Amino acid sequence: MTDALEMVPILKDRRLLLGVCGSIAAYKAAELASKLTQAGAQVDVLLTEAATRFVSPLTFQSVTGRRAWTDADLWGPEAHVMHVGLGQAADLLVIAPATATTMARLAYGLADNLLALTALAVRCPVLLAPAMDAGMFEHPATQANLRTLLQRGVHVVGPGE
Repeated sequence: MTDALEMVPILKDRRLLLGVCGSIAAYKAAELASKLTQAGAQVDVLLTEAATRFVSPLTFQSVTGRRAWTDADLWGPEAHVMHVGLGQAADLLVIAPATATTMARLAYGLADNLLALTALAVRCPVLLAPAMDAGMFEHPATQANLRTLLQRGVHVVGPGE
């Protein structure tokens, strides 16, 4: 059976940003990055500090053939424009897994890490895949943040079990 992503020619030569947050589901993001790359997309991965505790940048570099970016890169020589360049070149920003913390950052416009800075700079569609336990997802604060993001045009898939 043909893999579903192989049948999506729209991904060929598209620039995708994959934001990976600190969730046990972060390991699944490596498979997603691999499949998107195999489908022809150019995938740049942005890992939060917490995400690096679950999976390393090297994992993503290995499956995408491209550098994976972390908060440590904010202090490099190109840091003041890096997030803008990444954001403006992207055709789609996917944040998978999206934690409650990152959803709150985005809802409030907090720009305190590379992923949040870049999310504020993008001019492309944003797709969130929330990943957290049911209690956290159903909490009124999380639901309020989600409503705010939906009102701003962010697309949401899931959460799944």
